[in-house]
Formats: sequence, structure tokens, C-alpha cells
Amino acid sequence: SLRRSTRSSISGYFLAGRRMGWAAVGSSLFASNIGSGHFVGLAGTAAANGIAVGGFEWHAMFMVLLLGWIFVPIYLRAGVTTMPQYLRKRFGGARIQICLSLLSLLLYVTTKISVDLFSGAVFLQAALGWELYGAVGALLGVTAVYTITGGLTALMYADMVQSAVMVGGASVLAGY
Repeated sequence: SLRRSTRSSISGYFLAGRRMGWAAVGSSLFASNIGSGHFVGLAGTAAANGIAVGGFEWHAMFMVLLLGWIFVPIYLRAGVTTMPQYLRKRFGGARIQICLSLLSLLLYVTTKISVDLFSGAVFLQAALGWELYGAVGALLGVTAVYTITGGLTALMYADMVQSAVMVGGASVLAGY
């Protein structure tokens, strides 16, 4: 449902109109957590140092479940959609909201996005022979276009496709 009406309001653009089903939400959570950094970085680390690196991911699985079962209901009752928004509502004042927002953006860009872009570019370089910076630019461009034009709805549908590709690819690799 990528109709214009789902993107015509703030709720439609940022919250996908609150109409996504459990499969879309679950696959979006999976694709947002698991990415090219896992396939390239963790797989390489495990190959070089052993399977113990997998312990990190087992721990993360329980933390995501804890977030979903304990903290999300608290946020829903409070009527908030982001952690900075919750902190502002809980403690008052905009300063704590702005500080957490800036810290989160800084950490996300320097840790998650940069690693995912690099590992995705390494994959494109190996698979298609693309130059590294050109591959990063292509990844940024495609992601920007569908994110800006489609909002969260487009991201969630893209995450559903990415989840299917990742699970299918990982299954083939595990079998191989």
C-alpha cells in the first residue's frame, strides 16, 4: 500500500499509517537488526577466530525480545514513538530529548550505517566488480530515493524483501 494517502500525514509517513501487519513489522525488525555487517563482518570474524563470536548475537536476541515485551508497552501507554520523546515526557524539558537525539544520530552514523555501507560496498565490489566509493554512492542513492519518496511504508516493504533474501541466502550458504 504505497498509495499517496499513506504518506500524506505525519503518521502515514513516519509510522506507515499504523496499518502494517505482524509479518511486515517482524521482518522489518529482523532486517533492521541483521544486515551486511553481519554477513561480511561477523562471518569473517567467526571464520578467523571461531564460533564464539556467535555468543554476541544470541545475547542480542534476548535483548530485542526484552525490548519488545517489556519496554514497547510502556512507550505505547505513554503515547510516544521514540526514546527521546519518552524521556522528554518523563523528565520534562527539551534538553534531554535533544541530547539523546544527537547522541543516537552520531552513534548510529559512526557505527551502524558506516559499517553497513562499507560491507555492502565490499559485496558489490566482489560480486559486480564495482569501485568501492561508487558502490557506496549507489547504495546511498537508492536508499535515499525509496526512503524519501515512500516513508516507513516503503522501508518496511523493502525490509520484507531483504529479510527473504537474507534468510534464503543464509540457508543456501549454511547448506553449502
